Amino acid sequence: MPPKQEPREKDTREVAAFAVPPPPLVPAEAEEAREARDAAEEPSKERERPPERPSNPGKRNGNGNGAAKAQVADHAATAPLESLSLRDDPIPSVPPPPAAGPWRSYKEILAKLSQRVLEAQRPIRILQALRWESAVEEQFLRGKQRDLPKVTYATDLGFDADVKIAELEEILRDAERELGKNDRLGNILRHTAAEYRDVVRMLKARGKRDFYKMSRVLYGSPKDKLPDGQTSVRDMGIVLYDVLTAIGGEKLGPPERREITAEMAAMELNARFDRFFGSAAIRVQVDDSILADAAAGSDYVKIRSGATFSTRDIDILEAHEGWVHVATNLNGQAQPVARWLGKGPPRTTAVQEGLAALVEIFTFRSSPRRAKKLNDRILAVDKAEDGASFLDVFEWYRTEGYEEDECFQNARRVFRGGLLEGGGPFTKDACYCKGIVLNYAFMRAAIQQDKAALIPFLFVGKVAHEDVPVLYAHVTDGIVKPPPYLPPLFDDMNGLAIWMCYSSFFSRLGATAIAEHYSKVMAL
Repeated sequence: MPPKQEPREKDTREVAAFAVPPPPLVPAEAEEAREARDAAEEPSKERERPPERPSNPGKRNGNGNGAAKAQVADHAATAPLESLSLRDDPIPSVPPPPAAGPWRSYKEILAKLSQRVLEAQRPIRILQALRWESAVEEQFLRGKQRDLPKVTYATDLGFDADVKIAELEEILRDAERELGKNDRLGNILRHTAAEYRDVVRMLKARGKRDFYKMSRVLYGSPKDKLPDGQTSVRDMGIVLYDVLTAIGGEKLGPPERREITAEMAAMELNARFDRFFGSAAIRVQVDDSILADAAAGSDYVKIRSGATFSTRDIDILEAHEGWVHVATNLNGQAQPVARWLGKGPPRTTAVQEGLAALVEIFTFRSSPRRAKKLNDRILAVDKAEDGASFLDVFEWYRTEGYEEDECFQNARRVFRGGLLEGGGPFTKDACYCKGIVLNYAFMRAAIQQDKAALIPFLFVGKVAHEDVPVLYAHVTDGIVKPPPYLPPLFDDMNGLAIWMCYSSFFSRLGATAIAEHYSKVMAL
């Protein structure tokens, strides 16, 4: 049995230690504290010879080291919390923010860059910058179409072109630095920004040959090859010209009476769009500044003042301007990250215009005359590229049966911004029929390869065909939202699929002896 220990007297230092614990001591400091107490007891001796500090406090003689250990053990027993020494390591604290700012997710980076592209392109208005004053047409017609129109363009684009180019180039550099060269969504965004930069360069060159050079880079040319590498857009246009010219549109139905005024058309379209878009406020308004009979914006459709329409025209405008152009605008604006999809750079023109015309065909709203009008644009651009002047193209349209005012409007579309004497047109109008063919081929390939789910994403915003698989792959991570507005025939694509299957089959059948048999029957 261990000997009974006598009770210890209460040490005031222990009370103080528990009340306010002093900083914990490491062994060297414990020995220094003991020496300090000894020095206080012998002040005279301390003044004569200060205690020597060993060169390495961790290695003392055995007696000193043992005393230090005892002192530490005694201190740990009386102040157990002090055994958890923090003196050797710094006390943890909240780190300062990094110099580059807080951490950002991939979505945040992409959304920020996308917003910068949208802001940069906002003042760029291509068709407004290429607009001809109404007096140009009046003067041309008064002169009996003998002289080239006299056209001038406003020097002020509404922004400083050089500053805008520098702004877009900075976005390109930042996008490459933040997303890398191989990021697929980043590549779409960079291509978009680069095209807006090139659009500014094109607009700076209005009325010069460089305008045509940039137009051809941005919108292509009738001389371009289709994906088969053999057929050119021009070749396609000539084949369609022969087919459509052979169809007598007046023999297929009653004559179309254009008795609906612009104001009546706007009222009817407003009612139809209210039913299709629901809560989205889409307005149709009459405007006297546009060149075409109708034009779509982000959430509106403009109808040219003074224009007249048939019932078929109203049906076409509903599908073309509303179901495609306005719907893809709204679908793109609804994107939380890929915000650039709400605006259409030139690289998306063939898909956009081709979709709009194809929906007209799929819904049986188009007509041979309408199809021929779109196809004639290819040939008009091709003629102007090869040197035909405004007068030549105007006269060609007249030989094709167009009214005089239509001849001027059609020729103006080709020569706005370009060279009136020929050899340098605005090539955008070559995109329409090219887009019809390419969109049809895309849809057919998607159905044949069991990838029909890609087809609705042609309407997710303003896209090029190569964008669609990339955008579809990012639905699951929330970067891309499926399109909320689709033309009715794309809500259920069973009918579209069977239509394409039989269309393909019939086209093959048409070249067989069966077709030749019935040709002979009809010849009797």
